[in-house]
Amino acid sequence: MSYKLDNPIVKRATKVVYKDNGNTIKLFNDGYSKANIFNEALNQARVEESTDLKISKLKEVSIVENKLGIVSEYICGDTLEDLMEKNPDKIEEYLNTFVDIQMEIFSKKVPLLNRMKDKYRNRISESDLFEDNIKYDLLQRLEGMKNHFKLCHGDFVPSNIIITENGEHYVIDWAHVTVGNASGDVALTYLKFCMMGKKELAEKYLDLYAEKSNTDKNYIQQWIPIAAAIQYTKQISEEKEILKQWIDVVEPQ
Repeated sequence: MSYKLDNPIVKRATKVVYKDNGNTIKLFNDGYSKANIFNEALNQARVEESTDLKISKLKEVSIVENKLGIVSEYICGDTLEDLMEKNPDKIEEYLNTFVDIQMEIFSKKVPLLNRMKDKYRNRISESDLFEDNIKYDLLQRLEGMKNHFKLCHGDFVPSNIIITENGEHYVIDWAHVTVGNASGDVALTYLKFCMMGKKELAEKYLDLYAEKSNTDKNYIQQWIPIAAAIQYTKQISEEKEILKQWIDVVEPQ
């Protein structure tokens, strides 16, 4: 099938996402791993088929204008991030919605997905970005975390939630999904808020999640150095300095 690529809606370092005739076409740059592209499509299909979550339905993996891409259903609506920006007086309401959606995701089971611990262990072990003592401490901390099998989005931020006109919410971009410990996913979301310069919102989010889920906040904080290390391995230049502050395995005070 042919697609028009005259309406880009998202641009990233490794990909561009276009909208055309009810579809989103995510095209990856030349040289991007084919294995990662097909794995992303497989993960999206597994979440779609194994849960009742509202997500963008996978349509195909295709070559479009000599680039490999993933074609999914286009969801019409506003991102939760846009709504937060437009209506700051409703931030508490939106944050509650955000946490409720994340907890709904955690309640689902998709057993064929990669395990968070395995992914994180491999990423840290294979990286040459950390000194040996830091790498050892991170791996020891990771091994000490409880083994859970909850569905974890892996990039759960307000820009990946779309609210439709009738109030339904859809979660998009399942490229980093795993099964594992929910607190690891929460720690990553907390860090992403901080990296967006929204430290106050990050703290509110963490407090609200801990309250709603009856989770010890200190336990979630123990995941932050691990989450920071995983994000650091992506080598995004503007994130490095703030992430360095968190890759410190001293127990939180």
